[in-house]
Amino acid sequence: MMRELAWLVELGDLGHVTDAAAAVGTSQPTLSRALARLEAELGVRIFERVPTGVEPTPDGELVLEAARDLVARHDRLRATLADRLDPDTGIVRLAFLDSMATTLVPRLLRTFHAEVPGAKVVLSQEPAHDIRRDLDRGAVELGLTLEQSADYGWLPVQRERLVVVVPPTHRLRHRKRVELSELADDELVTTPAGFGYSSLVQGLLAEAGVSMRISFESADLATIEGLVSAGLGVAVVPEPFAGLTGSVGLALASQGASRTIGLTWRTDRPLAPPAQRFLDFVGARTWADD
Repeated sequence: MMRELAWLVELGDLGHVTDAAAAVGTSQPTLSRALARLEAELGVRIFERVPTGVEPTPDGELVLEAARDLVARHDRLRATLADRLDPDTGIVRLAFLDSMATTLVPRLLRTFHAEVPGAKVVLSQEPAHDIRRDLDRGAVELGLTLEQSADYGWLPVQRERLVVVVPPTHRLRHRKRVELSELADDELVTTPAGFGYSSLVQGLLAEAGVSMRISFESADLATIEGLVSAGLGVAVVPEPFAGLTGSVGLALASQGASRTIGLTWRTDRPLAPPAQRFLDFVGARTWADD
């Protein structure tokens, strides 16, 4: 239909079937049949023959006005989509966990922007279950998360050591390394239940045979570190968060005291070129902190 409307606009502009057919690269009979189909569908006569060619009827003027608008909008849409899908200027839709908002994500984006300055990255900061939901429904193309699934692509990006942070007045503040069992009587500041990071911390506690009372919960690891600095408990955080506002970071004896952050994406469909460009860019570099 859009092709026929474009032909119609060309015929209206040139006023001659032969000239219009040549301009759009088709034969005169093919153009005439397309015009007849449009007239039959709309129930009006669009053109009348005149000695010099064809002229639009009053109804035809209305049809041509609408056709020009539709063709112009269609052309703009195609141009917009082409721009969005251009690997150098298109849009990457990336979701990430709250705990990465002040560490890995800014580093990734700063380096990517330096290499591909025309690309636009639309960010969604959300819990792991929302990232999976948005990947499933196509709202985002890539997710930075801790969860690896056999149904999704997975590219490990960064491995972070986990440490315990304690208040600056804590009894163990001068230690270099601690066991979680030594903190069993302390209160824990952590992320809410249902967050991937909360599951990671609870797994470390279970491994150590420790159950700690939770004093405060926050989705933001920087806030958690601040609460610890204020003396409101202890926390397990990635090493870059230790000492942000005065807390003291202590190494954990547990061998599992780390988290691996990775990019995940759907594999049942090709990634759009800008998203593939971002994935290739990340995969070609080393981001690990340790």
